Amino acid sequence: MRRQTEHGAPHPDLLALAVQLRRLNGEVNRLVHGFAVGQGLHPTDVQALSAILDSTVPLTPGLLRQRLGLTSGAVTACVDRLERAGHITRVRESSDRRVVHLRYVPGAQARARFHFKPLAEATERVRRGFSESELAVVLRFLGDLNEELASPGHPQA
Repeated sequence: MRRQTEHGAPHPDLLALAVQLRRLNGEVNRLVHGFAVGQGLHPTDVQALSAILDSTVPLTPGLLRQRLGLTSGAVTACVDRLERAGHITRVRESSDRRVVHLRYVPGAQARARFHFKPLAEATERVRRGFSESELAVVLRFLGDLNEELASPGHPQA
């Protein structure tokens, strides 16, 4: 349920939350773009790396295409760039040799960890100022928001 003022305008806390989410998105995008430029990649390639790293199941190019909302050609170009840059490898580990899984190369993960270390350190510093119950609420909020945005009924663009 969307909270509104008596005049029908969005509630001020929702507006403040929107501002903070945009600011966070901008800061993360700045770091992502810096990493992409430093690695000779596109920002979308970094999104693909995140999807591969965070996936709970082995990703195929088809699943990656669905997760990122890209065309088959765009995913192929992205995977080719990531493989040439040494970030991922294509692995055929199923009995069906046509199935290709995308794996993040451990050495490449170290490069990414180094670049994003300031983000990890800032997150840790801020996290220390919250109780476990407060962090649980923040994580639940972010998880629910991500699920809502990823739901099939949510418009893609």
